[in-house]
Amino acid sequence: MEAAIITIMALLFLAFVALGVYATVKVAKAAKRGVDRTLDQARRTVEDTTLRAKSFGQAGVAGELARLRLSLRTSMRATQEALRAGVAEDASLKESLDLFHRLSAHGLELDEDLKRMEREPDKAWVAGQLPELTRRTEQITGSAEALRRAARDRALKFAEDDLSSLSAQIDVEAGALRHWDSPETAPDPTAADAWGSPTGTAGPAAGDEPPAITAPDPRRTAYPWEKSARPETTT
Repeated sequence: MEAAIITIMALLFLAFVALGVYATVKVAKAAKRGVDRTLDQARRTVEDTTLRAKSFGQAGVAGELARLRLSLRTSMRATQEALRAGVAEDASLKESLDLFHRLSAHGLELDEDLKRMEREPDKAWVAGQLPELTRRTEQITGSAEALRRAARDRALKFAEDDLSSLSAQIDVEAGALRHWDSPETAPDPTAADAWGSPTGTAGPAAGDEPPAITAPDPRRTAYPWEKSARPETTT
């Protein structure tokens, strides 16, 4: 019996240890992802700042390459944020987001090419490649802009339709609230009509005797506060 208890306690201890290790690993992975995201964001911020400085501060091939990279990164990031925010409310944008992921592969490839051009020592050769690089950049950013504008126009259209419907409902409700006139008074059945007879009732026909008025039998009158009479029992 004691051996069984010791075995159970040992198994419980091992289970708690395993659970603690699993929780520690999960927390460590989550913290690592958070740190990686922070580092990636900081790196992107530094790169964007550097490219912006080069595009304005340097002339020639270096400045043009920086301008192309900055235009590509800015357009792709804006489109990605717009589609991700829109797909949470409009599931039909999922296909647009899938298309953007395919476009992103071409954008990353172009960004790598532009980076290599920045490190290329033969600036004359790089200058000859600029027209093609510019064409690819404009094609990708133009496609990204088309997706971004379509998503924005769709969201605005839905917002306008919802606002129009809401305004119509409010107008109807406002009209109902302003309808404070009291309902028409029903005609008094005892009032006499133009011929001297009460409205809504017909007088007795000529030669007919009015019905006799008899009082109700108090023994047969039921009141709501009375209990039901018990049936008489027969023996």
